Amino acid sequence: MRRSRKLRVAVDRTLYRLRTLIERCLNKLKSARRVATRYDKTAESFLCFFDTTSIRLWLGHLSA
Repeated sequence: MRRSRKLRVAVDRTLYRLRTLIERCLNKLKSARRVATRYDKTAESFLCFFDTTSIRLWLGHLSA
C-alpha cells in the first residue's frame, strides 16, 4: 500500500506473509535448472524432481 493512495485498503498481514513465503520458495526452486527448464517428459518425473529439490532446500534450511 502506498502512502499517496487516497483510499486506504486494509492488508491482511498474515496472508501477505504466507504469499511472500510461497513466492520465495518458488524462486528458490526455479534456481534448480532442471525445474526451471522442465527437461522431464512426464508429469510424474517432473514432480519427483520437484519433490527432491524441495527436500534438498528444506534440509539446507535446517542445517543453516
